[in-house]
Amino acid sequence: MIKSLPEWLDPSVWIKYAESNNLDAIEKAIKSENPTEKDLALMLSPHAQHFIELMAQRAKTLTQRHFGKTISLYTPLYLSNYCNGGCLYCGIAADRQATRSVLNTTQLEKELKAITDSGLDEIVLLTGERMPEADVNYIKEAIEICANKISSINIEVFPMLENEYRELATAGCTSVTLYQETYDPIIYDQVHRWGDKRDFFKRLDAPDRALKGGLRNVGLGALLGLSDPTFDMLCLYRHAKYIIKNFWQAGVTLSFPRIKPQMGEFKANYEVNESMLSQYIFAFRICLPNVPLLLSTREPEYMRDGLAGLGISKMSVASKTTVGGYSEEAEDSTEQFSISDNRSINAFCNALRKNNLEPVFKNYDPNFREPVRYKLSN
Repeated sequence: MIKSLPEWLDPSVWIKYAESNNLDAIEKAIKSENPTEKDLALMLSPHAQHFIELMAQRAKTLTQRHFGKTISLYTPLYLSNYCNGGCLYCGIAADRQATRSVLNTTQLEKELKAITDSGLDEIVLLTGERMPEADVNYIKEAIEICANKISSINIEVFPMLENEYRELATAGCTSVTLYQETYDPIIYDQVHRWGDKRDFFKRLDAPDRALKGGLRNVGLGALLGLSDPTFDMLCLYRHAKYIIKNFWQAGVTLSFPRIKPQMGEFKANYEVNESMLSQYIFAFRICLPNVPLLLSTREPEYMRDGLAGLGISKMSVASKTTVGGYSEEAEDSTEQFSISDNRSINAFCNALRKNNLEPVFKNYDPNFREPVRYKLSN
């Protein structure tokens, strides 16, 4: 039996506003100095496309006010692509005829050298779902190695227990990225055929456990195209506000990934075109002006160049979605999904500077990596 969403997450009351054709109300929402959830819903309406230039101008102003003319950079590092999951949309699901690999210590050191030689100082460590080849102890050891070379270490792995997150925080991890993929429990059940990831609520509660375990930041997101994007965007907003309210000392980042080609050739259930993606990003920037918004190399060059500083404040660069890939030491492996922006770090940074934006390679002091104990809101 599929459970209903908890009250704090359920956006049902606001759905009707996301279908509004009241242009006066939409324009007022965009111009609001203190936008509400109702205003966000109005800005998500298809009719808000009439005001896309106004939304872009507001988003740019707010981005510069809170983040300056800068773009923080990071890169992902896949430690393993072994997985027990049955995710229909993923190139490394357990039933894919994928070439599997996991980095050993020597290979990890080589990968880190290649990354740090480029000047980058923030990484995201990725694996598939929990497997013997890449379990908590393996990830902890990888973090300890990274902590000697990288200032900011994020993980995008599988949901863990609170005490497991505390082990990783003690090892030097500061952040966890964990997309719900879709907040629609019915669609979620359909696209996650088997494996640990099939448990919707275990995944939904994982950011809470991560913060209670001492991590400093959580990254949230929905995989656009799996479900009704308006529903998922309203849920993403409510999830972010829940974290901000209950863990007010913690940081939150938000991402807007769209489904990309992968082994398995899964097609999106809902179209999310470039104009819609831009609209969502502008709306979130207006409603959450000081929350970092991320855009990865899933998106093509022209989209990333256009949205940098226009709502987006943080971006991946020179990404690989195979295991390793930054040095010549890693073995061949199947990529999780295809990359659209393959520019080098220098080429990407030059593009940012042409747009009067400064790339930021280091934005974190490793002295602040100790686990945190939050004063939780009642």
